[in-house]
Amino acid sequence: MELIAYFWEQEDAEAAAERLDGQVRRGRFHGEDDDEDHPWLVVLHEVDKAEVDEVVAEYDGWLETAAEDEPTAPPPLPTAPKRFKKA
Repeated sequence: MELIAYFWEQEDAEAAAERLDGQVRRGRFHGEDDDEDHPWLVVLHEVDKAEVDEVVAEYDGWLETAAEDEPTAPPPLPTAPKRFKKA
């Protein structure tokens, strides 16, 4: 399972990547233009979730799994009109 850990400071991301054997990249939020507002992310493969949670909490980061990025199916459409008043 691939995990992505986000950090606001580059030094924190690099320290976490070194401890967890991950890759540091620069992340982007949709709609953000200022490079200083983008978080640093660490991509982790095949790691112990408990250890990752501990390191991420230590460096004030947060986690996201790659599976969360996959689109989900939309809710089903109604089959009949909805009535608000009794006729």
